[in-house]
Amino acid sequence: MKTKQLFYLISLAVLGLLVWISVETFMQPGIKDLKMDFTEISKFRNLNNTGPIKRVYLVTVSDTLWQEMEKYGEMMPHTKYGNTQVYFFSAKGKYPKKVSGTMPYFDSKYNAYCLGKFEKKAMGEEGFVKYPFH
Repeated sequence: MKTKQLFYLISLAVLGLLVWISVETFMQPGIKDLKMDFTEISKFRNLNNTGPIKRVYLVTVSDTLWQEMEKYGEMMPHTKYGNTQVYFFSAKGKYPKKVSGTMPYFDSKYNAYCLGKFEKKAMGEEGFVKYPFH
């Protein structure tokens, strides 16, 4: 009888652990949980799968909540030894429609309208700059 109770106890513990892992997996915060509206206008990713991967995103925002922009940048994909840059523009103002893979990533006439830049560098160093071109 003791063996049966031990089996049920271990089975219950394993089942509880599986439920907990499943809930944590499916309840992760996402971009839709942020307090602003973000719209991805354009993105670039180089085709180099053997070396550093470069990603550049142009995103419009509905407000200037700096912490939300930084959280958005942290949620963007990043590859070890790669570089991810996100440029934020107001949805109500002027913004570029296309991003390229080389500097400057968009026409410099839009620099004055850039609200922020988030960058995640090769070793995972993150940085957010308000009005990066001023």
